[in-house]
Amino acid sequence: MKTLVLISRLLLGLLFSVFGLNGFLHFIPAPMPTGIAGQYVGALFVSHYLAAVFALELVAGVLLLANRFVRAALVILAPILVNIVLFHACMAPAGFAPAVIAVALWAVLFSHERAAFAPLWAARGAA
Repeated sequence: MKTLVLISRLLLGLLFSVFGLNGFLHFIPAPMPTGIAGQYVGALFVSHYLAAVFALELVAGVLLLANRFVRAALVILAPILVNIVLFHACMAPAGFAPAVIAVALWAVLFSHERAAFAPLWAARGAA
């Protein structure tokens, strides 16, 4: 299990570090999506919303690679992964497989750190 967690952490960290950096440096060329997906990405790009997303991806990826604040990186990546999955499920199904792989890697790490998140599931008693 330790090896699986290590590999998942490194792959997820590498994935988000590379794509976070690519958002700023554009070293991996990618065509603009067509249709509604293109309009959506275009709006996110023009509004500079994607700059914040790429910065968060980069920070979370570096934290995972450095093995520092892994829980914080998981919290940062959770909503980003939800948006990636929903984008591909609803607008661009061609890239759905990498999104599922990223979620699987995240889930492995989350399951390893689940004890730290246990208080989130504790119901409060009536006061």
